[in-house]
Amino acid sequence: MENRGYLHVYTGDGKGKTTAAFGLAVRALCAGRRVYIGQFVKSMQYSETKIGELFFGLRIEQLGRGCFIDRDPAPQDVALARAGLARCREAMTSGDYDLVVLDELTIALHFGLLEVGEVLEALRGRNPRVEAVVTGRYAPQELIDAADLVTEMREVKHYYAQGVLSREGIDR
Repeated sequence: MENRGYLHVYTGDGKGKTTAAFGLAVRALCAGRRVYIGQFVKSMQYSETKIGELFFGLRIEQLGRGCFIDRDPAPQDVALARAGLARCREAMTSGDYDLVVLDELTIALHFGLLEVGEVLEALRGRNPRVEAVVTGRYAPQELIDAADLVTEMREVKHYYAQGVLSREGIDR
């Protein structure tokens, strides 16, 4: 990473956004960098969260109570998202981390748990050397415009469409 940290956005309806962010995190960790990953709207211990046991210099925190597939967000979800953004802001300004991943942050935006203005303010206020990665579907145009790098994952074909369930260790 150069002296200036960039803002990455990994979005789109295809698989691989979180995987790409975790891959960048592993790359940074192997280069001796320190990494913070804040996972919005996630509460399950997915396979990727186990890398925290393997690397020094990595902190992973889950900042929500789970996804909204079968429920509407509640006031508690808003409070957790706001507290999560505050935690990520602290990680981005503290000088303790070189890379900060805000995983599924765009889902929190999409469901109205956070406002895009407050997210952009937090991202703009980060330590200038901190690389920041925001993941999730439905990235708002304002976030895309603010980013230095935007990757859109597009589903072309997926085995889930044929009813194949997620496989632990590969998909989750």
